[in-house]
Amino acid sequence: MTENDFIPKAYTHLPEKGKVGWKAPSNIALVKYWGKKTNQIPANPSISFTLDACATQTQVTFTKKEDSKDFSFDLLFEGKPKEDFKPKIKTFLERIEPYLPFLKKYHFVIETSNSFPHSSGIASSASGMSALALCLLSVENKIQPMAPDFFNKKASFLARLGSGSACRSIEGDLVQWGKHEGIETSSELYGVKYPFDVNPIFKNYHDTILLVHKGQKQVSSSVGHNLMHDHPYAEKRFEQAHSNLDKLKPILGEGNLEAFMELVESEALTLHAMMMTSMPYFILMMPDTLEIINKLWRFRKETKVPICFTLDAGANVHVLYPESVKEKAIQFIQDELVAHCENGHYICDRIGTGAKQLFEE
Repeated sequence: MTENDFIPKAYTHLPEKGKVGWKAPSNIALVKYWGKKTNQIPANPSISFTLDACATQTQVTFTKKEDSKDFSFDLLFEGKPKEDFKPKIKTFLERIEPYLPFLKKYHFVIETSNSFPHSSGIASSASGMSALALCLLSVENKIQPMAPDFFNKKASFLARLGSGSACRSIEGDLVQWGKHEGIETSSELYGVKYPFDVNPIFKNYHDTILLVHKGQKQVSSSVGHNLMHDHPYAEKRFEQAHSNLDKLKPILGEGNLEAFMELVESEALTLHAMMMTSMPYFILMMPDTLEIINKLWRFRKETKVPICFTLDAGANVHVLYPESVKEKAIQFIQDELVAHCENGHYICDRIGTGAKQLFEE
């Protein structure tokens, strides 16, 4: 598919008003996306677990208006106006207008909230942008109904234009994004459900998120992505991502936990190595991040419990483990790792099935 496939036919009618609501989850990448081309195109392919508990709920009320020269919207975050979010939303609307040409014909009231605390250190752009994209696409679906499979592709396509990783939050439980020769259905334009066999052990995986640092990062992900353009190791990193996607196919199919843990941890450390070797260089890990990693390695070596970590572009640690060791993993986290979390805060999450529509009026 191309971008033109997502441009709708001329509308024959527009409803006067309505309301739609969606809940969309966050996701955690196993093979990391770091570096992008123009128009939110990834420099390398990625794959992620869709989460369940960490999610954004968004409802959009739309009312037809006379003046269609500009976008018109109000934004409420957890019940209160959030003016500093509005520029990002306006940029998003500008990017997606060619594919949703009704946008300037309505006034929108966007009400959004997260299931996890704001500034908790959990990236909300993936869940937030995917929830908003789904709401706006549901408005178009009222105007011009579309098949469910096409709806999901277009929702992922639109979400990507708000936040790259948001395109992996439409479906679940494993979603791949970025063109890769080994995955025939893969695309740079949207995420796709992982098409190969996956061992049942990966179907109910847990992700306990240790909040080492809450609040804003010293360097944003957008800045970090851009620093890959002139990075001395960028091309080798992009090759590594393709190679790791190929390696994952037998790992996921056979349920090889040892190989899975090795690949996932290597990807996490490579992501941060790219940050530390860019120019300008920066470090998002903190001393407690490293303490957690070392304690986890020691615990795994001593007990043989298949527990591993991954990192996003920040200091927080995602601790991954299968359902079969849940009690041992949680006990270890509470006994040894929570001490390294800010105010002792952590979030228990697990693999989810994707976004869910809340209502449509």
